[in-house]
Amino acid sequence: MNTSSAQSGKLHGQLGYGLLYIILIAVAVIQVLPLVWLLLFSLKNNQEIFNLAPFAFPEQFRWENYSKVWTAGNISLYFFNSVWMTAAAVAFTVLLSSFVTFAVTRMRWKLQSVVLGMFMVGLMIPVHSTLIPLFRLFTKLGLTNHPLSVILSYIAFNLPVTMMIMLGFYYSLPREVEEAAIMDGCSVNRLFFSVTLPMTSSVVSTSVIINMIYNWNEFIFVNTFISSDKYKTLTVGIQNFIGQYTTDWGAIGATLMISIIPILIAFIALSNRIVKGIAAGSVKG
Repeated sequence: MNTSSAQSGKLHGQLGYGLLYIILIAVAVIQVLPLVWLLLFSLKNNQEIFNLAPFAFPEQFRWENYSKVWTAGNISLYFFNSVWMTAAAVAFTVLLSSFVTFAVTRMRWKLQSVVLGMFMVGLMIPVHSTLIPLFRLFTKLGLTNHPLSVILSYIAFNLPVTMMIMLGFYYSLPREVEEAAIMDGCSVNRLFFSVTLPMTSSVVSTSVIINMIYNWNEFIFVNTFISSDKYKTLTVGIQNFIGQYTTDWGAIGATLMISIIPILIAFIALSNRIVKGIAAGSVKG
């Protein structure tokens, strides 16, 4: 009887795992299908896009769509702008968030809870409600049509979210390591850069990829503050292929594929650290 029950339990367990794998494979396929559709979309002309089935192969793979948007469409400039603006905003956001999170979780000083609450209030401010005040502010400062206006906006709106991601992880760090470093004569600055920051590499990776996705795909700030093609990013540059009478849909698809590739590469490269950072940051103590 016991042997029969054990075998039955083992069989049920195998069936459960099999069903789970089937569900996960189905979810993975559903997630990949839009990328496959977009790739096929980017290799067609307008006639094929509207006449063929969504997942049908084009009569001819039109790789020239990519070369056309990269050169004639000025996408190379927009791509470079997206890269350096995103990199600058992510670097400053993650560094400043680490500074503030370290100060409010690892140090004792007056009003630290008030300061933390002020940063968390930023989570409740809608982006759209700040466009007019920010535009007026940047106009007075002479920063309209300047990349600094976009970078500063990215940093300001991503700070609260990044801090929220880091808070749980910082609270869970053992204080014994920091106390030992202080006993050895370590200063606060060296304590942060040499001890605490290396221990938070997983949550930093999580913060980097989340900020990168937001900044890379952001449209509103660039469209509002930037008018010159010199500083436009990919998300805004796509509008160049939309005309009043004709629209080159294949070129738009190629541009979207170009914009997706860096995010996919970054996510694949940092996927393990992202999972560790989310798991560790979700538990306090």
